[in-house]
Amino acid sequence: MPLTRRDFARGSAAAGAGVVLVGSAAVLAGAPDALGTGGAPEPAGAAGAEETGAERRGAPGYGPLREDPAGILALPEGFSYTVLARAGVTALESGEPTPSHQDGTAAFAGPGGSTLLVVNHEIDGPRDEVEHPVPLAEGLVYDPAAPGGCTVLEVRPGGETAEWVGIAGTSDNCAGGRTPWGTWLTCEENADRAGERGMTKDHGYVFEVDPLDRRANRDPKPIKALGRYEHEAVVVDVRRGHLYLTEDADEPNGLFYRWVPPKGFTHGRGRLRTLADDAGVLQAPRCYDSGGRFVDDLSRAVKAGTVYGVDWVDVPDRDARTVPVRQQFDDGDITRGRKLEGMWWADGGAYLVSSYARGESPRAHDGQVWFYDPGRRTLTLKVLFGVNPDPTAEGVFDGPDNITVSPYGGLVIAEDGEGVQHLFGVTDGGRTYPIARNQVNLGTAEEPEYSEFTGVVFAPDGRTLYANIQEPGIMLAVTGPWRRQPR
Repeated sequence: MPLTRRDFARGSAAAGAGVVLVGSAAVLAGAPDALGTGGAPEPAGAAGAEETGAERRGAPGYGPLREDPAGILALPEGFSYTVLARAGVTALESGEPTPSHQDGTAAFAGPGGSTLLVVNHEIDGPRDEVEHPVPLAEGLVYDPAAPGGCTVLEVRPGGETAEWVGIAGTSDNCAGGRTPWGTWLTCEENADRAGERGMTKDHGYVFEVDPLDRRANRDPKPIKALGRYEHEAVVVDVRRGHLYLTEDADEPNGLFYRWVPPKGFTHGRGRLRTLADDAGVLQAPRCYDSGGRFVDDLSRAVKAGTVYGVDWVDVPDRDARTVPVRQQFDDGDITRGRKLEGMWWADGGAYLVSSYARGESPRAHDGQVWFYDPGRRTLTLKVLFGVNPDPTAEGVFDGPDNITVSPYGGLVIAEDGEGVQHLFGVTDGGRTYPIARNQVNLGTAEEPEYSEFTGVVFAPDGRTLYANIQEPGIMLAVTGPWRRQPR
């Protein structure tokens, strides 16, 4: 049933009244540091992101970042890191080298007090052109020509680790998402057809990986009901059973999707792979503002706190047999967004990221964080990053990508922008602060280059923050005096 204008106005008022939720990330809307003004938004966190508490009374974060003598990770005083795995250096249980390009990651409580990390490897192209692909473990291969997949890394209480293949023969495994029943949904950000770039099967699907049951991962089967396109991330509405998915694509810009399960379907371990290819309904959003006017692109929002109503439009051909899904709609039918990336389910809805927008979008920005409320069917802009005038400078963040909700309040975001790359926090009040900085220079001293952070996630007990430096492929565990952040 489409939302009426009255429904939208009522939902908008309720959303505004409910933003002050203690310990919730849902209070980010309307924060001064996250505001855009006029047509040219000011950068979020532009002032003093690394100043001390003495310099900014009540400032969030843990103080200035300190240079790492090992040249890997700058952290605040009192924090430390451990390298858990490194592409081509550490080894899997099979003796083969750890694969490269670690991306989306989830943390699960494992046996004997261990933590199990399911790690995507965003590797594409012909397999024979990749230095460290995901090994083709027997029984776990979808397409032997594809180099990507997932590994599972076990971190034991004493610090020992073990790593093995969860799925192989997939392509461009990007953000993905954790399920409420304890599995991982790995997403292919690639829509190659069989015969393209040497592939032997169609790609662009979602697969389920069970970190606790290796046998459940045998004979991988794509969940075709969720569509075939450049998947980025996925979350599960634990109450309604809907799945929400993002698409990182342009020409035209990608879409935010909702999958509605068929009547009588019950979620659970391995249940998604039993679905028929056309099970349920895959839909794309049609947004409109408080005046009932259609919104063609999410970049139109230039102020944190902007609320859009959302209707959902059925996808004609989810398997994109002749036309990519995002091209199956006229521009006036649906609402698009550039670089729709990471998602996280919390506070009864989905946090989702648009990393940036440029000439392919109506307005430019260096990042948005939205919150979709399924009960009110609204999208609210929680954080807006203005175009960063100097990506090489400290103290200004851009290009949010992978995202998680922190047990200490607010959000933690992996930066995938230009220049300097951080893990950074956003408080419940919308203020930003640095947590870590990548010091692995892939360029030269005169022209430094730093890879993005990926896979940011806390351990189940909240004591350790895991993240990856995608190139050269380093997986890290960060510990320190975590504490609840002020607004």
